[in-house]
Amino acid sequence: MAKPKIASDWLAGCSGCHMSLLDMDERIVEILGKVQLTSSPISDSKHPPAEGVDVGILEGGINNTTNRAVARMMRKRCKYLVALGDCAVFGGIPTMRNFFDMEEALKRAYVETESTVNGKIPNSEEIGKPIRCRGVDQVVPVDVYVPGCPPSADAIYYVLKELAEGRIPVLKDENLKYD
Repeated sequence: MAKPKIASDWLAGCSGCHMSLLDMDERIVEILGKVQLTSSPISDSKHPPAEGVDVGILEGGINNTTNRAVARMMRKRCKYLVALGDCAVFGGIPTMRNFFDMEEALKRAYVETESTVNGKIPNSEEIGKPIRCRGVDQVVPVDVYVPGCPPSADAIYYVLKELAEGRIPVLKDENLKYD
């Protein structure tokens, strides 16, 4: 039987969830023996293959049109979608900007900061247009939620192991706790 294919990507967040994934240490080798990692921000391949994957993992909230497009592509290309971390599950800290006027926030961040010289607000198709920040499930359906900021390496290991063995993980007890 072929190994399940897994792809991951990060959206609006700090990348701490992928760092927590790396904190699985030697258990990564065990997981990689059971799955095929097709793409990830921590690898050379950045997007899931067009033919699709079994499991897609998204870290971070959706705060611009590019994030939204990435989430939609991942959903189309995976059987099961995992929202990894509080930003993907709830919107997390990036949603704090929702309380402010977007143009004013961008002006403060890119033009008016004390360390900025000749600043300008970025504008490119690659980064997209800012939108109200939200969790992944407010844009596409999610199958598995792994909360935490970041989730523990143990919780991520449990989720990946269950998915690799063809089971939908149910987080509870030690795998669903905040330190």
